Amino acid sequence: MAMAVQVAGLWLPTSSTAHTHFLHCRSNLKPPSSTALSATASLSSPPPTIQIVGGGRSPSWYENGNGNLDGFQGEDDDWCDLDTELYHWTKQLRPVQWYPGHIAKTEKELKNQLKLMDVVIEVRDARIPMSTSHPQMDLWLGNRKRVLVLNREDMISTADRNAWATYFAREGTKVVFSNGKLGMGAMKLGRLARALAADVNVKRRAKGLLPRAVRAGIVGYPNVGKSSLINRLLKRRMCAAAPRPGVTRELKWVHFGKDLELLDSPGILPMRISDQTAAIKLAICDDIGERSYGVADIAAVLVQMLTRLPSVGVKALNSRYKMDVDGHCGKTFVQKLAVHMFNGDSHQAAFRVLSDFRKGKFGWIALERPPR
Repeated sequence: MAMAVQVAGLWLPTSSTAHTHFLHCRSNLKPPSSTALSATASLSSPPPTIQIVGGGRSPSWYENGNGNLDGFQGEDDDWCDLDTELYHWTKQLRPVQWYPGHIAKTEKELKNQLKLMDVVIEVRDARIPMSTSHPQMDLWLGNRKRVLVLNREDMISTADRNAWATYFAREGTKVVFSNGKLGMGAMKLGRLARALAADVNVKRRAKGLLPRAVRAGIVGYPNVGKSSLINRLLKRRMCAAAPRPGVTRELKWVHFGKDLELLDSPGILPMRISDQTAAIKLAICDDIGERSYGVADIAAVLVQMLTRLPSVGVKALNSRYKMDVDGHCGKTFVQKLAVHMFNGDSHQAAFRVLSDFRKGKFGWIALERPPR
């Protein structure tokens, strides 16, 4: 009899047929029922705050019993199916863990600085909003006013953006979509931070105190674009920023005019990432240190995910690398690509696949959809 258990926020079938080996070219998993799984793996519950944009739907995908992408089914079931398979693929891999020494120091200092903040700006990667949500963030922030920023909105489709906007609007969360590199959303974020903390100086005046600048702390995972966002707000390079995790190493207060102070902080991660589906997505999106994972394994998982998405699929991989993709086996694909383009160097082949995804060579797509 088929049964299900809940693990790390996902409902997973306990039937032996559900245990797909990562190295196999086909998954034996059957699509779960609409009540069986959460639409995406989450590191923590979404914060109880936020507003914004309209809703929308994007084309869904369905893999038939022969492994062909030949039709459409319920969008939620499709993403449940993908996350279920991803869970089983990750069980075959070395766990992805990354907790450099400066993060522990930062976490301690950040908790102290939170007492000084009028509003907290939490930055997440728009491609993986749930996986870049720190499981302790709600506990740390308590009832403080919060703005959620989904950065890199230029790296997801309009349908993905609308789906997340609708989800957070229903959750009552204040959200801003931004592009830290180009500055889109930066000014709106500054206005929103001031507006949320406007009552600070109202209370100070009532006590006979002079007004002061609003203090806003910017927090989030490594490499989600916190420093770039601050630089765009200030319209000058005040904070070190680079497209790799771990560049910012210490907390730094910077002034934005006379009425707003911003705290730039290093990326923070849990000491141990228990949700390995989220950890794999962090690795794919370059939001965690490269030393924490095997590049070939992560690229193989990415290939298997892309072949199952209708906006990419097998044809896009064939076209990009000028070679045939046999089935959906990621490891086999990386090995063939290594022979085809890199003289058998699997590491270089894997790095190319990851780099191409991060640069949008397969199109701009999210790797998560909102939970139901």
